[in-house]
Amino acid sequence: MSEVAQFYVGRSILVTGAYGFMGKVLLEKLLYACPDIKNIYIMVRPKRGKSIELRLEEMLKIPLFERLRKENPTALKKIIPLQADLSLEDLGLSEQSLKQLSDVSIIYHVAASLRLDAKLKDSVKMNLEGTYWLLELCKGLKKLEAFVYVSTAFCHCELEVMEERIYKPNVLPADVIRLCQWIDDESLHSITQNLLGVHPNAYTYTKRLAEGLVDSYFPELPIIVARPSIVTPAWKEPMCGWVDNLNGPVGLIVGGGKGVIRTMLCNADYHAEVIPVDVAINGLITIPWKLRGKNSIKPFTKFTETPVFNLTQSGTQPITWGEVLEIGKKATYENPFQVMLWYPNGSIRSNRMIHNLCVIFYHWLPAYIIDFLFVIFGKKPFMINVQRRITDGLEVLQYFTTREWIFKNDNLIELRESMNRTDKKLFTLDFEKIDAVEYVASCVLGARHYLLKEDPETLPRSRRIVKVLYMLDCAASGLFYMLLAWLLVSCSDTARYLLDSATDGLLTLPILRSLK
Repeated sequence: MSEVAQFYVGRSILVTGAYGFMGKVLLEKLLYACPDIKNIYIMVRPKRGKSIELRLEEMLKIPLFERLRKENPTALKKIIPLQADLSLEDLGLSEQSLKQLSDVSIIYHVAASLRLDAKLKDSVKMNLEGTYWLLELCKGLKKLEAFVYVSTAFCHCELEVMEERIYKPNVLPADVIRLCQWIDDESLHSITQNLLGVHPNAYTYTKRLAEGLVDSYFPELPIIVARPSIVTPAWKEPMCGWVDNLNGPVGLIVGGGKGVIRTMLCNADYHAEVIPVDVAINGLITIPWKLRGKNSIKPFTKFTETPVFNLTQSGTQPITWGEVLEIGKKATYENPFQVMLWYPNGSIRSNRMIHNLCVIFYHWLPAYIIDFLFVIFGKKPFMINVQRRITDGLEVLQYFTTREWIFKNDNLIELRESMNRTDKKLFTLDFEKIDAVEYVASCVLGARHYLLKEDPETLPRSRRIVKVLYMLDCAASGLFYMLLAWLLVSCSDTARYLLDSATDGLLTLPILRSLK
């Protein structure tokens, strides 16, 4: 018997961020692996004229929920949408919704503004203020047993070693909230960099402050902090390679596989701290069982500080960015995308000057040439805008590929070892069993199928195209080096002529002529 599934019997759960990447997988796995859950409430807001009921109906039609639709369709009726908005005071919940939430015993706070290039005020509004109002709501929930706050392993990016404990913020989160409320946008923009300090963006900064905020409610509330590293497509569940966004490494896979991204600043020897989304979700589901179940490590009231779990594979299945690149290249050669602008043969470089030169010649110059041809043929140019977005995205990601971190995960490993044989299989946390070659190939196919909607039957044709692009790439490279050699030879002849002319001129001087 699954002890974890037994723990969730008859319990009602609240999930924020249910429409996000991790939120969807969390919903699906809870309903699939813990079928006796009472209800799962999700906070939703109307969007683009669509009601919360219509948005839920559309979400449940995506491939992610296919196995539930086939094996246990009645489970989907346990998802109850509540109209709410984390950016509003008191979350904008109605009295009826508040009564429904009185039955909730476990909360997963997954919602966050994930845009790494977002403005500070926007990130504070969602990641800090929204968390504050949710915590205030929890004070009135008498049945609450666990509030799982999903943070990020990079919220203290200045630390080379991240332990499983709370690090106190150097400023009060409430002060930052008040600052963003009363200061005007222009003034806030001028001091943003000083506020961020060592942080590369507002996302990691506000996540750091949010950890301090939720920690301030412990032990009044049963707070638990979970820190996943970079979340990547599904390893096994509910289907290999499932993904629904271009964030992080997936965007690099697609950009590189289409021949648009040709260079990236990265240290090939540094380790890629990534975790498949289904493994991260298995960790989230088992944490409340570990701390609040019958076989918990100790009564929750005995904790003297907020429990923290780093959801990372650090040290268990190490892989470097260089290895990821080589495996990724092979995977995209074998499973090329349907539409490619050039042969997918990008490289990573650790020298910033060389990388910047490559950006000019491999990114910007082709973009201008393509847009120029589009203008000649009366078409709307687009490549310069695409490259501008790619450049901005790479600038954000390169912070994480040019630094090395060590994430302690002793609590996570202890959690894994405490599960019985059934739960170890049902909620696997076995990083060591992940075959990197197979997994990266599934990520490429997942991006191809679920993101780009490319038919698998087009693979043979795409493989023929990539061979043609390879020959064109070789021809273009050959022409480039021939041109470079010609320029060198031409320049050397010119330099020899100038040197000979200078020598003849010097020999006409009287002092030199007398020495002859």
